[in-house]
Amino acid sequence: MFGQSESVAVTDAMKLVLFDMDNVLCDYDRAKRVACLAELAGTTTAFVHAAIWESGFEALGDSGALDAADYLRGFGERIGYALSLGEWVEARRRSMQADLAMLEMARRLGETVDVAVLTNNTTLVADHIDTLLPDLRPLFGAKIYASAQFKTAKPDPDCYRRCLSELRVAPEHVLFVDDLAANVAGAREAGLFAHHHTSVEAFRQALSAHGLFPR
Repeated sequence: MFGQSESVAVTDAMKLVLFDMDNVLCDYDRAKRVACLAELAGTTTAFVHAAIWESGFEALGDSGALDAADYLRGFGERIGYALSLGEWVEARRRSMQADLAMLEMARRLGETVDVAVLTNNTTLVADHIDTLLPDLRPLFGAKIYASAQFKTAKPDPDCYRRCLSELRVAPEHVLFVDDLAANVAGAREAGLFAHHHTSVEAFRQALSAHGLFPR
C-alpha cells in the first residue's frame, strides 16, 4: 500500500482512465452475433465466422483500412447477403450486455478524473453506440472512440497515442483497462499505465494501487 503522501502524488498524476469496451464495460458474446448474421444470410455460423473473423476481414474494419461504407458492403459480400446497416447494428446489439458493476465504477471515477473509451472496432460502432449500448453516453459523452478512427488498432502503440492526442492528455497520466493481455502490453509500450481486466474486484484493487478510490 502507498503511504498517504505517495498516494496523493499518484492521484494528482492520474488524469484519465481509458476503458476498452467489449468484455470490460459490457459482456460481448460473438456467438450470438454470428448466429443472428447466419440466420439472416441463410447459412451456417461456421461459414460466417470464417468469412469475417478467420479471414482477417474484421481486422481491416478495426484498423480503418476500410471506411464504413466499404466495410458494410464487404461484410455482406463475404457472407453472401446484402446486409443493411440496420441489420448489422441489430446483430451487434444482440451480442452486447452492459456490465453494470463496471459502469458504476466508471461513473464514480468520472466524478474525480476524466473517463473515455477506446475499442477495437469500425467507426460504425462509435457512430451507433447509442443503439448498441445506450448506457455509455451518459458516462462518457463524446469520448467514445473506435480504433478505425485512428487508422490503426490496438495493440499498435500508435492507436493509443493518437487517441490520447485527441483527448489532449499525456500517456503518463493515463490508466488503460483491457481484457486482452496483448492490448495491455501495447498500451504500456505507448507509455500508459495499464491493467489487464479479469474482474471488478481486481480492477478495484488496481485503482487503489494508483491512488484512485471511487466512492
